[in-house]
Amino acid sequence: MKKLILPQEILTSMGSGNITVMVTEFIILGFGDLKELGLLLFLVFGIVYLATIAGNLLLIVLVVTQRRLQTPMYFFLANLSCLEICYTSNIMPRMLVDLLRENKVISMVGCIIQLYFFGALGSTECYLLAVMSYDRYLAVCRPLHYPTLMHGTVCMGLVIGSWVSGFTVAAAFQAAMISSLTFCGGNEIDHFFCDLKPLQKLSCSDPYLINLVCMNLTALVTLAPFGLTLVSYWKIISTVLHIPSTTGRQKAFSTCSSHLVVVTLFYGTLILVYAVPLANRVPVVNKIFSVLYTVVTPMCNPLIYSLKNKDVKEVLKKLKI
Repeated sequence: MKKLILPQEILTSMGSGNITVMVTEFIILGFGDLKELGLLLFLVFGIVYLATIAGNLLLIVLVVTQRRLQTPMYFFLANLSCLEICYTSNIMPRMLVDLLRENKVISMVGCIIQLYFFGALGSTECYLLAVMSYDRYLAVCRPLHYPTLMHGTVCMGLVIGSWVSGFTVAAAFQAAMISSLTFCGGNEIDHFFCDLKPLQKLSCSDPYLINLVCMNLTALVTLAPFGLTLVSYWKIISTVLHIPSTTGRQKAFSTCSSHLVVVTLFYGTLILVYAVPLANRVPVVNKIFSVLYTVVTPMCNPLIYSLKNKDVKEVLKKLKI
């Protein structure tokens, strides 16, 4: 007789008739309310995913192969594009498969791994955007010292520091805290990927400690680089406003306008998801806002740099792309 495999493990308490359900697997509900639109959503998200990979790969190739783009700003941009490919690939392939299948089970280990990479890559992006804002600050506010302050060794160190910090500080602690929780009873995650809040809702452990730790870690990861980014742009704007000629102001601000749009898009969507009360209380709203920063933002970044950056546009024209 074939053994029936359930998406959770059932344990019977010794000496009592009580049954405790210990969860070992989760069910990703995804866009369950739109099940009849599964094929359409698969096509739309599939096209977006391919466009995201193609756009970011194109930018990486251009930076590597075109001497004109081999500057600190574009070196950081190539790293951001690599990050966006990893970020969206952590979520979208599984989401696309789930749109076409009934069995949307993910193991606890798989869920925690996805959560870890989601947190690690998101943290890395915060650090990298802060590094890019500091680079623009030096280029606009200290142009004479820029070549000596932002040379190759410094650029490499800043990038390595961003990646290492993102993968070792908050994300590792967060994943460890989640793996230490006890999950019992419900095992349905009302989201399209393993995010922190939906997982916490399923835990039967006391959430106070993990909420406190995760809140402090999130503040450390997001507020510190966000603060550095704000300070950099405050100084940039102050410097630009003191340039006497209109042409000079436009030229100075054009060097960082693309990055400013990307920063606004990234932090704006994060605030919508994690700071707006409605998003936390209504799963549908949370999913819609989450699509913005997991699907839309990684696709928009290469488009923003291509459309708003003069050097990239001229290289594309030269190559007739």
